[in-house]
Amino acid sequence: MNGYITFAEARATQAEELGRAIPLIAAQLTERQEAGELEGPGPVFVGIGASLAAACAPVWELRSRGIHSWRLGAGDLPIPFPESAHPIVGISQSGRSAETLAVLESTPPQLRLAVVNTEPSPIAQLASTISLGSLADSYASTLGYTATVAALGMLADAWDGGRIDQGWFTLHETFAAVEADLTGRVSALAELFRTVRSSDFVGAGPAVGSAEAGALLFREVARIPATGMSTRQYLHGSMESAGDGVHVVFGDSRELDLATTLSEAGHHVILISGEPVASTETLHVVQLPKLRASQRAVLEALVMQILVGAVAAVRGVEIEEFVFHNADTKVPVDAGGAA
Repeated sequence: MNGYITFAEARATQAEELGRAIPLIAAQLTERQEAGELEGPGPVFVGIGASLAAACAPVWELRSRGIHSWRLGAGDLPIPFPESAHPIVGISQSGRSAETLAVLESTPPQLRLAVVNTEPSPIAQLASTISLGSLADSYASTLGYTATVAALGMLADAWDGGRIDQGWFTLHETFAAVEADLTGRVSALAELFRTVRSSDFVGAGPAVGSAEAGALLFREVARIPATGMSTRQYLHGSMESAGDGVHVVFGDSRELDLATTLSEAGHHVILISGEPVASTETLHVVQLPKLRASQRAVLEALVMQILVGAVAAVRGVEIEEFVFHNADTKVPVDAGGAA
């Protein structure tokens, strides 16, 4: 991927690009599966920022199959990574994330896997790589994020003798239909954020990653201080400082009561759910199709992209540039690659 395209450009072709990328990713996974690379103890996913969030639903699905799996922040680990029988899957769209590369470099070569977008790249040279195909992406990731969730979700499906769910091959059609149906209604919710000073993003289980990624998008794109957390963590004290912000809640069970409690107390809540809940003056429901966890995470990301783009417009924020640039988060293109 050379440079970046605009947020709007990336979103405009996202459904079509997912339709092209998913079969190519599936073919790579089938090849790795046939080579025996996707067997044995469950994978440990390591990444930073949105890459870490993307692993949440796939880890949930692996654990639901009885396979031990984790996601860990690459920058929160001692180096060298402790010896383990579990393969390490590094996640980095650029293939240059310094912390993720460091973890992989300290891992035995036979245990190194990676999901990257850009090739060639240092991480792609270091590990057996599942490539997204150097997709053109925006600075605040759109297509790169949804394609990463898809790749990790399909990897979870295929691990240890599993099969890639057929729903992946029609997900781009579902994505396009949901986008057409919801864009107007979701964009209209941007007015709720015109003057807010903060926002909470809360999700259940596999949707914790969507809460984290949504909060990150709102910080990057709309410059709104935002926090993502799990439903149970939120219930254990964090919701006490609900304040006058907007609350974005993902989920179908305890989240319904949470959303109702907050909205009845006068707080604006956007509930993204598979359940047919009635909206009120303060409860704004966005209903999604009920899909498997990782596939639903792709649609949850779509809703966040629609919303944050509209919020940036309402608040007059230029979304194509970041405020701060940190020189130590990415390694040079020619770094790494050693065995």
